[in-house]
Amino acid sequence: MLAGQEDEAAALAARAAAERRGEAEAVQVIDRAVFDRLLPEGAVHQGWALEVEPLDSADLEDVLRAAEVTPGRSIVIVLDQVSDPHNVGAILRSAAAFGASAVIVGEHGAPPATGALAKAASGALDAVPLVRAVNLARTLDRLKEAGFWCCGLDEAASAPLAGLDLGNRVVLVLGSEGGGLRRLLRERCDYLARLPTRPALPSLNVSNAAAVALYELVRGEPGA
Repeated sequence: MLAGQEDEAAALAARAAAERRGEAEAVQVIDRAVFDRLLPEGAVHQGWALEVEPLDSADLEDVLRAAEVTPGRSIVIVLDQVSDPHNVGAILRSAAAFGASAVIVGEHGAPPATGALAKAASGALDAVPLVRAVNLARTLDRLKEAGFWCCGLDEAASAPLAGLDLGNRVVLVLGSEGGGLRRLLRERCDYLARLPTRPALPSLNVSNAAAVALYELVRGEPGA
């Protein structure tokens, strides 16, 4: 950390519930140049940096086991080639707000869980599992085996999302803003649906589309 907040940092370290690793001082004060070299370019901070171990990664089977014991509707979001960390973070935030069970991205092409993604998620990384799958097409197959209906968003689809009865286990599949859903994923979707946008501007940013679709899926449920 930068100088000037040592006492506050020491108090926080003393109250931390997490297990401390290593023998170095709990709080270290460094100069601005060294601090800037520790962080990625463009990182937003207030003179503090915390070294932590990565969160445990969830996998698809963890998500399916949770769905077995979760009452009511279980919604999983699958993102196909959505590479902007701000979009993925915003989708995680919407997933947490509307009670989605997980967000699944491809192992390759999806952004890592950097500070930019975490900032856009506004704490949702701790609440919603971000699962990385080697093969999204096979992931959809596994979800369908577990009783999920897969619905891809497509602005050219004939059916509106509100007109579909997708049951209690739903996979919402969204593609990149440029290319949309790839063919293999489209073919594995049980339904394709559109949002009620107007012809003058039929498409939305993918994070906005995810938020609208999630609202549509939970609208009318008890407590909504």
